[in-house]
Amino acid sequence: MSMEQTAPARPPAPQLVPPEQWPNPHPHYHRMRTATPILSIPEWDEYVFTRFEDCERILRDPTMSSDPTTRRMELPFLEFGEGMERPRSMLLMDPPDHTRLRKLVSKAFTPRTMERLRPHVAELADGMLDDVDPAGFDLISALGFPLPVTVICELLGIPAEDRRLFGPWSSDASRMLDADLDDATIQRGVMAFMQLVNYLNGIFEERRAAPRDDLLSALLSAEEAGDRLSEEELRATVVLLFVAGHETTMNLIGNGVVALLGHRDQWERLVADPSLAPGTVEEVLRFDGPVHLTARTATVPTQVGDVLVQPGQGLVTLLAAANRDPARFGDPDRLDITRPDNHHLTFSQGVHYCLGAALARLEGQEVFKALAQRFPALELTEEPVHREHFVLRGYQAVRCRAGGSSPS
Repeated sequence: MSMEQTAPARPPAPQLVPPEQWPNPHPHYHRMRTATPILSIPEWDEYVFTRFEDCERILRDPTMSSDPTTRRMELPFLEFGEGMERPRSMLLMDPPDHTRLRKLVSKAFTPRTMERLRPHVAELADGMLDDVDPAGFDLISALGFPLPVTVICELLGIPAEDRRLFGPWSSDASRMLDADLDDATIQRGVMAFMQLVNYLNGIFEERRAAPRDDLLSALLSAEEAGDRLSEEELRATVVLLFVAGHETTMNLIGNGVVALLGHRDQWERLVADPSLAPGTVEEVLRFDGPVHLTARTATVPTQVGDVLVQPGQGLVTLLAAANRDPARFGDPDRLDITRPDNHHLTFSQGVHYCLGAALARLEGQEVFKALAQRFPALELTEEPVHREHFVLRGYQAVRCRAGGSSPS
């Protein structure tokens, strides 16, 4: 590009939900699904889908690409400053690269392997609840953040004394999943990502010199059919495992407790029968999931609903809208922890089905059981505060008390 040339103006990011409606976007999603179930956004060369049937069809289709570079329209947000590209994690890869990386990592996240963690996760949850003031505490800082971050750090082999560093880094870096960010937010996100990578580089060197029985050491030495993780793949994979391993579960815990306490009859059912925790987790994931959307790119002409999508066009699946589609779920705006056939899309579908789904489910189940057993009269003391994130939806603070006493 010559000095006289300028980059084409970037079209404004589509505002799928007005910011003032972020605290409760579901009425807006219902209106979208009724009026424009497939929304065309020509300036971004993409379609937005809100119906369960369409979203599931897209996520299961192996011809749909997760690699944003397959878009025929160049996406400027793939770079975030000074020509530095976003790292290509498994989330943004297609087979065979995705298959190779996932195979190297997936052994550590099988349901059977995760199930062995259950007693330890239950012990962690009980210990953290021992430390709260029943008269008033913030669920997120007391349990929602520290529990999943402790578990993923233990799996990876991150020293306990360093775990406090990861909250701000992860929050700022994960904000980069949203579109149309201001320069200050982008700057914080880039800085957080660089700090996280710099920290991990030091840990990688320690593990190379002295391997331990942890996931980092396993990834450093992993081989599958002669393959190893490159340095770039290693960094991107570990960042993904860390951020996905606690950000979404933290949101699951916060969203779940707020939903349950807002539907007191369902909270009382869980208190009366904590064995309903698995169904509770599934219903919370459907009702107010921690991830609101994901995207694909068509690689062949594909009919989705009444739209013929062309190769290179983007497809945004609004998971949160699909999960409340009345054509799939009866009375979708009602929380029902015993809902039958609760097949939601929160963990995606197809080859990109969430690698950590078993771990997230386990952690959510143990937290909800512990809260129901320890604090059966749990109640909110303030209106919960949402985070600014849109793609990863959750709360910054959920102030509550054990109930039956005055706040301190």
